[in-house]
Amino acid sequence: MMQDPAGELAKLLRGYGSKGAAQISVSLPCVVLAYDQDKGRASVQPLIQTGDFKPAPIPSVPVLGQRLSVGGGAEQEYIPVYKPGDVVLIVCADREIKNALSGQVSRPDTNRQHSLNDAVIVGIFSTSLGR
Repeated sequence: MMQDPAGELAKLLRGYGSKGAAQISVSLPCVVLAYDQDKGRASVQPLIQTGDFKPAPIPSVPVLGQRLSVGGGAEQEYIPVYKPGDVVLIVCADREIKNALSGQVSRPDTNRQHSLNDAVIVGIFSTSLGR
């Protein structure tokens, strides 16, 4: 039986695309290992294992705060409080964020995209609240 070259090429490209897509991180649930509220950074452990080994912890992940005005009152700033064991959601920025955290338009130092090195904690899952 003769193999279809176009079918084999399509299979090869699908496999390549799947492998490339698996290396892109967009968002992940993680558990907080440690949190430094003064620095606004946490060490987290991804909770999704896709390979043979447990994923490596991610150190020094910045957290998002909030500035709110409730009911037209004065603005208040809210700094999150995370505890070891809290389950949070991280998102991975499209590009390296280190230079942008200064608040100035800047070029990234690397070409990385959707990297765990550029993760940010966006919130806590409700299952971790009230415990």
